Amino acid sequence: MEYISILMFVVVCAVLLLGYPVAYSLAGTALLFAGFGLLTGHFEQAYLNALPSRLYGVMTNQTLIAVPLFVFMGVMLEKSKVAENLLNAMTQLFGQYRGGLAISVILVGALLAASTGIVGATVVTMGLLSLPTMLKQGYAPSFATGSICATGTLGQIIPPSIALVLLGDVLSSAYQRAQLNMGIFSPESVSVGDLFVGAIVPGLILVSLYLLYVIAVTWLQPHQVPNVAPKKHTVSLVALLSALLPPLVLIMLVLGAILGGFATPTEAAGVGATGALILALLQKQLSFAKLKDVMLSTSKVTAMVFLILIGASIFSLVFRGYGGEELIEQLFSQLPGGVFAAVLLVMVVIFVLGFILDFIEITFVVVPLVAPVLLAMGIDPIWLGIMIAVNLQTSFLTPPFGFALFYLRGVAPSTVNTTDIYKGVLPFILMQVMLLIAMAIWPDLITWLPNLIYG
Repeated sequence: MEYISILMFVVVCAVLLLGYPVAYSLAGTALLFAGFGLLTGHFEQAYLNALPSRLYGVMTNQTLIAVPLFVFMGVMLEKSKVAENLLNAMTQLFGQYRGGLAISVILVGALLAASTGIVGATVVTMGLLSLPTMLKQGYAPSFATGSICATGTLGQIIPPSIALVLLGDVLSSAYQRAQLNMGIFSPESVSVGDLFVGAIVPGLILVSLYLLYVIAVTWLQPHQVPNVAPKKHTVSLVALLSALLPPLVLIMLVLGAILGGFATPTEAAGVGATGALILALLQKQLSFAKLKDVMLSTSKVTAMVFLILIGASIFSLVFRGYGGEELIEQLFSQLPGGVFAAVLLVMVVIFVLGFILDFIEITFVVVPLVAPVLLAMGIDPIWLGIMIAVNLQTSFLTPPFGFALFYLRGVAPSTVNTTDIYKGVLPFILMQVMLLIAMAIWPDLITWLPNLIYG
């Protein structure tokens, strides 16, 4: 009856395509299949008896407390005009050069991604702030929209990222379960901080590739980039530093505390949330109404994350009760290409699911099912986590279903065609695929820095 687990997964995908909420779809489908199994004698009630302890574990998980704190930090920075001030300062610095505004968008987007860690927030913010200016200056719509979409997805990979926090927690449990299944009763652990460190080099490579692409376009296809006349006035160093340093210092404090071992990701998230409040206060952007708005947005996002996690916990229990985990293990072990084929299959499935599911659902539903089997095959958990994150980032950028494309389409002027957005992201998708291939060939791109810091 283990094939019922596959049927259950197919039914969930079908229910989601009908537009029903993710959390209710996961829990409702799983409970319906569990009820059917109890009536027919093909499902053991012991799995459902374990549900209260599983949910209690979610409620008392210290790592997941970082989620609302990082969300609060990101939303507060977004609403306190940090991005707007950064973009204005960078535009003054680079705007006098051909392609300078696109370079500014990528640099500011990278800093904003590190500040917010939320893809949708970064894409929408940069789309509202920079797209009208880029179009007014004469940038090709495809080039402008492609740059903004690609930069917005950096929130998936550049730490501190909400996606990496959730992935780190799931991979930690999966890694311990894989080692216990292998007979290792004093298992090693992998943390959110490990994923943060592992994501630094790939994130920097991706930003560098984006910048090199912009420079290449200005030389090879100058018709896509306007030739802006140099401005005679000099850039105010004080204005530049006042816009750049506060968010940069905050990011360095958060990451430095984690990398240096001075704080856990949850404690560092608390520092980030407090720092975002202080920055908003210093910039005179903090009011009771704005604080209420930020707290309401944080509560909504946090409630959504934890409700999906509860639904995914119910789904994974029922899936395991029908022998789904053993079925996946048999499938992977019988693949002709061994470990390589297993990883490739998982990456393709996650990429396709990225068209219909957000990273939260994929992290809570798909990763717990496949990660223990892959990790038991000897795959490095940090490498696997970063590969999944970059893979999802690529999926969210790929037409016609990429989430980042929908976010930008929602705020782009009507003069920008959807085909322009699709055309503009293709070179950036190619760069991300190149990074995925490079990380697969040279895993040290991910594991070198964690090994150097943590030995």
